[in-house]
Amino acid sequence: MEQRGYKIRRARGYLVGCVVAVFLWSVASAQIRYSVSEEVNEGTVVGNIAKDLGLDRSTLKERKYRIVSSNVDPLFHVNQNDGVLYVSRKIDREEVCSQSSTCLINLKTVLENPLEVHYIVVEVLDINDHSPSFPEREKTLEISESVLPGVRIPLQHARDPDGGLFSVQQYKLSPSDNFRLEVKDKGEDGKIPILIVQKSLDRETAGSHSLVLTALDGGKPAKSGEMNIRVNVLDINDNAPVFSQDVYSVMLDENAPVGTTVIQVNATDLDDGPNADVIYSFSSIVNRRLLKLFDINSSTGEITVKGLINYEEKDRYEIEIQASDKGLAPLATQKSVIIKIVDVNDNAPEIEVTSFSSSIPEDSRPGTTVALISVNDLDSGLNGKVICSISEDAPFTLTPSLQEKMYSLVTKSPLDREKQSKYDLTIHAKDAGQPPLSSEKTIGVVVSDVNDNIPEFILSPYTFYVTEGNEAGTSVFSVQAYDRDENDNARISYHILRDSSTENKLSSFLNINSENGDISALKSFDFETLKTFQFQVVATDSGTPSLSNNVTVNVFILDQNDNAP
Repeated sequence: MEQRGYKIRRARGYLVGCVVAVFLWSVASAQIRYSVSEEVNEGTVVGNIAKDLGLDRSTLKERKYRIVSSNVDPLFHVNQNDGVLYVSRKIDREEVCSQSSTCLINLKTVLENPLEVHYIVVEVLDINDHSPSFPEREKTLEISESVLPGVRIPLQHARDPDGGLFSVQQYKLSPSDNFRLEVKDKGEDGKIPILIVQKSLDRETAGSHSLVLTALDGGKPAKSGEMNIRVNVLDINDNAPVFSQDVYSVMLDENAPVGTTVIQVNATDLDDGPNADVIYSFSSIVNRRLLKLFDINSSTGEITVKGLINYEEKDRYEIEIQASDKGLAPLATQKSVIIKIVDVNDNAPEIEVTSFSSSIPEDSRPGTTVALISVNDLDSGLNGKVICSISEDAPFTLTPSLQEKMYSLVTKSPLDREKQSKYDLTIHAKDAGQPPLSSEKTIGVVVSDVNDNIPEFILSPYTFYVTEGNEAGTSVFSVQAYDRDENDNARISYHILRDSSTENKLSSFLNINSENGDISALKSFDFETLKTFQFQVVATDSGTPSLSNNVTVNVFILDQNDNAP
């Protein structure tokens, strides 16, 4: 009856576990998004994660909730008691997300007992706390009086650490009859101001022009920065260098050695003498980072590799080059060189165990999550496509998660601690590059005991022979049982089954040691009165719920010559 009740309770627990598992899976796949402005004070509330997940305080007391990983230094922390997410320190958006227009902080949180994973995204909102500024406060340009209207002169653009609408949005040029301003949008390099000559210059009428270039951001009110431009009008040199191609585009392998030739450009000038000598350089608007990666020969126009080219950092470069002559009033022509970086398989996959249950009960159903594995490869295409596997023949498998490049290590078949109590699982990750790169990580999983084995007696039934006239209170025989479980589940206690049946009436004259199974008689047996009897001994383990087994003990009384004729 006890075993039948235990089986019913296990069946009910299995059905409830299935429902709970489905619910937890849906919660773990959800993503919560918050937003907070930069420069807010430490301790500012971002949001109540527990409330948004539908958890109450009593749940938080029983289950530990914590942040397990994030993309940056800990900017946030969560209160264990109420699940509120707070700002840990003042956040400078320009420091945290200097390369991104949208500043998203990804947090991975874990709710334990049972394990739940939640993905939190916090967007740091920009405030207009910087003004635009130019690299130079004063700029001097020298332009020949012979230039035709329409000549375009790129100017150094202003920089504003703020992002979005709070970055540089427009430029204004002080009123001038001879010049106008055009703004070119260069994408990630921002808006570039271009000075355009709209009316022929006459050095004899005006030898110089003073202009003010103003950069404004999109704040309300807008912040601004200025650069003073002085244009000196020089005489003659009326031909600018002309490049031999309209478009320069080239492919370059990443990790190309320093000194590798990328491309050679060529420009000619129809003038004579110094006015026809061409020198090459990078345009003044070229990002400083590019100057660390590429170099250009001023005489030949050969562009070479100067630094480490990493596809994972950037897969395309657009470099503005300039060809200038050596005239007294130098003329220059700009041209874009597009360099496309070809990915090389130079990064091995990285395996990270983001959450891990080192011990799992042996009665866990197939599909139980043991660990969450994230795999990342910095390469792209086939070089970044990673295949994960477990090489050991073990009752575990990897299943892809809803999150990209995430896997769940789950049980695929029933576990039995009595057969194997620990598994060392090696996770292999290999990319699809040629040649492929791989890595591996080993984790140990301990199978914890469940009370699923009943005590077993060494003999069944037991048969003992006792000589009549035994001394009352001494041990006459013993029984012994063992349990294949461990710890409390294997700790056995003994007792004699006593009831009102005729067979078990004599058991009242017996006593059993509950720890070792030794049985002592409380009275002396008399062969002439009692020749044989039997009783039941029950062995019970200390598990929850406990399991038990019984055995029949047959006792035969041996005659002694204790009666005279």
